[in-house]
Amino acid sequence: MLNFRTKFVAAGALALSLGLGAVPAKAQEFINVLTGGTSGVYYPLGVALSEIYGKGIEGARTQVQATKASVENLNLLQQGKGEIAFALGDSVKLAAEGNTEAGFPGKLDKLRGIAAIYPNYIQIVASKESGIKTLADLKGKSLSVGAPASGTELNARAIFAAAGLKYEDLGRVEYLPFAESVELIKNRQLDATLQSAGLGVASIRDLATSVPINVVAVPAQDVAKIGSPYLSVTIPKGTYEGQAEDVATAAVGNFLITHADVSDETAYQMTKLLFENLDQLAAAHAAAKAIDPAKALDGMPVPLHPGAERYYKEKGLVK
Repeated sequence: MLNFRTKFVAAGALALSLGLGAVPAKAQEFINVLTGGTSGVYYPLGVALSEIYGKGIEGARTQVQATKASVENLNLLQQGKGEIAFALGDSVKLAAEGNTEAGFPGKLDKLRGIAAIYPNYIQIVASKESGIKTLADLKGKSLSVGAPASGTELNARAIFAAAGLKYEDLGRVEYLPFAESVELIKNRQLDATLQSAGLGVASIRDLATSVPINVVAVPAQDVAKIGSPYLSVTIPKGTYEGQAEDVATAAVGNFLITHADVSDETAYQMTKLLFENLDQLAAAHAAAKAIDPAKALDGMPVPLHPGAERYYKEKGLVK
């Protein structure tokens, strides 16, 4: 028995000595990555992040959770039901302020920033046969604005207000995820969909290869009425099949957000591994090509997590 214990202790000491070169997270650290619908951009990037963290953070078990995206993700973080989440900048700002109309029960005071990542383009796409070419043409037509109180739906409200439109002006409003919206348009049961996502989102690519489409412009003057954090941008021609011209629209930055109860070491590793594996993220979705550590703090709506701040200090991005 003594011999067994001696061997056991020796084996433990050897394992400890072999592990000293790594910087481990807590033993059996669980990292739940909160994303969005499976047909959007958040989900494939979340899958890639989960793989990166699973391999790169010692002792971590990772999981990817498909959600209704920004608003749900931020509420889950506040409740400690996720460790890192994708979210739109305006949603993060409204969460920190406790905007109840946007779907938050109160101020979400545990939210902490990891990084600004890539911009979401507000993409309004209609079937060509619907005749919708402008925002005004949406009057009397059917439109899906994303899941209720999602980041996409908050974007829809902002765009409509700037354009002097109301949901009541539409013939019908649907609150559906991206893929379901596209299926209804294909089946001639819906005229148009508003999707807030990275350029080249799979759902709109699928739609454009199935039926002729019009990409509806959001004029720069309307974007200016909304103001920060919205920016006036262009969807380059050829982004989707049949899109022959550049189309003006609005963009809102996306962020990776965590919460205050995540350890400093884990937040540091999540930030570090994010930027050390950009090629893998870009392979998962082209939107990740826009992720730039030099812009990672631009417009951050909530305080940085101390672990993330440590990484930025190491890179000279924070004094």
